[in-house]
Amino acid sequence: MSDHSTNSVKILLLRVAKGDEIAFGQIFTLYHNQLADFILHITESVPLTQEIVQDVFLKVWMGRSSLNGIHSFKAYLFVIARNHAFNCLKQIAREETRKKRWIKTVLQQTSNIEEEEDAVDAGNLVEAAVALLPSQQKKVYNLSRKHGLKQEEIALELNISIETVKKHMVLAIRGLKKYLRSHIGLFSFLLAFLAK
Repeated sequence: MSDHSTNSVKILLLRVAKGDEIAFGQIFTLYHNQLADFILHITESVPLTQEIVQDVFLKVWMGRSSLNGIHSFKAYLFVIARNHAFNCLKQIAREETRKKRWIKTVLQQTSNIEEEEDAVDAGNLVEAAVALLPSQQKKVYNLSRKHGLKQEEIALELNISIETVKKHMVLAIRGLKKYLRSHIGLFSFLLAFLAK
C-alpha cells in the first residue's frame, strides 16, 4: 500500500484493532523500513535493530485493541521503538558491566591462587636450598631466620664467636643465592624473601 494518508492508516488501524492480520501486514510493510532506519541510528547494530523492530510490531499487535484512540500512529510507533531500544541498550550495558565484574573477580581469584602457589613454591625452594647448606651454616641460618635469634644469642647457643656467626651467615646467604639463581627466574622475589 503506497498511500500514506492519515485516513488510510486510520482505516488500517481500525481493522488491525479488530484482529485483521492482513491489515497488520500492510501496517508492517508501511513502517518497517522507516522504523528500522530510526532504530539503527540508536543501536548501531543490525541484529539488535531487527530484534527491536520485531518486538515493537509484536507489542503493537498484542495491544491492538487500543489502536483506535491513537491520533498519530507513526509518533506512537517511534516512541515505543525508541523506549524499547534504550531499554535494550541499558540491559546490554548492565550485562557488560556484570560480565566485566565477573571477569575481574575471576582474574583476581586466579592471581591470588597463583601468588599463593608462587609463595609456596618459593618457600619450598628456600627450604631445599637450606637443606643443602653445610651443617654449621644451616644451624646459624635457621636460628636467625626461623627462630629470630640475634647474632649474640646464636653465638651463645652454638658456643662460637659472633665473628664466626657472621661468617657462617654470609656464607649461608651466598650459598642460598647461588642455588636460587640456578633454579628460578624469580630471583629478586626470593632475595626479598631471604632479606626478611
